[in-house]
Amino acid sequence: MVAIEILLGLVLLVAGGDILVRGSVGLAQRFGISELLIGLVLVGFGTSTPELMTSLLAAMNGSPGIAVGNVAGSNIANILLILGLSALICPIAVKPAALLRDGPANALAAIAFAALALSGSVGRLEGIALLTALAVYLVVTYRMEKGQDTPSAELHRSEAQSVTAQPAASGLLLNLLLAFGGLAMILGGAHFLVTGATSFAAAAGVSDAVIGVTVVAVGTSLPELVTSVIAAFRRQTDIALGNILGSNLFNILGILGVTAAFAPLQVPGEIAGFDIWVMLAATLALIVSSMSGWRICRKEAALMLIAFAGYAGIVTFNALV
Repeated sequence: MVAIEILLGLVLLVAGGDILVRGSVGLAQRFGISELLIGLVLVGFGTSTPELMTSLLAAMNGSPGIAVGNVAGSNIANILLILGLSALICPIAVKPAALLRDGPANALAAIAFAALALSGSVGRLEGIALLTALAVYLVVTYRMEKGQDTPSAELHRSEAQSVTAQPAASGLLLNLLLAFGGLAMILGGAHFLVTGATSFAAAAGVSDAVIGVTVVAVGTSLPELVTSVIAAFRRQTDIALGNILGSNLFNILGILGVTAAFAPLQVPGEIAGFDIWVMLAATLALIVSSMSGWRICRKEAALMLIAFAGYAGIVTFNALV
């Protein structure tokens, strides 16, 4: 029964996330919102909605390990697993202008998350501060790229175009149904996933934090996995990289911010002592490998996948001993 709950939750989260993004982008296109803003806000936020709902519900249900572990584990999986797999399929050519803005933003967000984790808690004020930082980032980025043909602007426009092949072609009612239907599926999926994951942790005798950084984190990252792998097969590697950078930023500033603002979080010691450092190392590896020849090659991708396998192995081993 627990396995069925977790599987059903993951299916609803993945399908609901895709449907929500398509409906939201369709609505934005119908109302004349620019592709730049759609790619920057709606696509980035939409693909992170499964993580948001899962972390928020977990925190409200008294499982902070799942809430915090989901954010840390998702960022680790995004870089080492998803980006590694994408670059293994097709080496990623990095556009310097795009990385030089989003790379430091990701690094600062990761450092802020680490500082909060090491303090032992993320309160409402810290959550509001994270959300404020996200709002500032979005406003500054939009103002910098509005009306420009910079690599970053083109990346965000490409993300919007990749969601719907026929812009503004769908009817208003259909897009509304897609948006609200997708949101309902995500809410249901988050409920099943959190309930199943909590039950599994209790039955297996492991902490919520372990389940949060593994099963829940990888599961809620499936939308990013699908988007990035498809982009890699289509050789749209800029979308694959932009998807990861945007998702990681939204995870820390948006998801952790919203969750802490609603339900202050206590950070489990095992996450502060291990997973946070892995997340910081993965973020550094992403930036260094991207700037090394402005290309993430298959060798670097293979090392990322090996590192993720090692990380997952260590977490599993520590949980069993």
